[in-house]
Amino acid sequence: MNTEQLIQSLAEDVPVVSRRAVGRRIVLGIAGGGLVTLAMIVALLGVRPDLHTAMHGFSFWMKWAYTISLGAGAIFATARLARPTDLSLRWLWLMAIPVLLLAGIGIGEMAAIPSADWLAMWLGQSWKVCPWLVLMFAMPIFIGLLWSFRRLAPTRLRAAGAAAGLCAGAWSATLYCLHCPEVSAIFVLTWYSLGILLAASLGALVGPRLLRW
Repeated sequence: MNTEQLIQSLAEDVPVVSRRAVGRRIVLGIAGGGLVTLAMIVALLGVRPDLHTAMHGFSFWMKWAYTISLGAGAIFATARLARPTDLSLRWLWLMAIPVLLLAGIGIGEMAAIPSADWLAMWLGQSWKVCPWLVLMFAMPIFIGLLWSFRRLAPTRLRAAGAAAGLCAGAWSATLYCLHCPEVSAIFVLTWYSLGILLAASLGALVGPRLLRW
């Protein structure tokens, strides 16, 4: 049997896989981990008591628009890196758009108040714990993504780990908004982003070990 015949015989019984199978599996991992994260937030911190009122204000949707846009981009990056193909990631610069938009909102907020109040607006009431809470609550989602990768075939393991960590951090921050009472854009830009970057860094660190197949 020559090489072409061998390849053909191996390919004969391979079932057809949907082009959306990778995306569905990743979303399933995020959803499973997200439910655990949500339960942890409710049990450990509680949902902010004025959530219904907050959802009628700009600041709540500003935070969600920022974290959800990062999370959506990270899902796309994770799905691409889950495949054993050498795909370009040059489009990732698009994820800088929500960062720049939020920075613009933050500059506008700072221009509207006295400079003596800038530090209080930047630090808020929870700057010391916010990044670490985002990182902690990202762990169930990251574990869900590790489960997703068990049937996938990433080859760029460090990049795939970073994308999974970024994804987990962004969706963790999204759910953390249900508790967090902070309202300033500069706070979200700094401390939420730091927590998300910590999750991405952790993913890049452990990716080569945990995603090997």
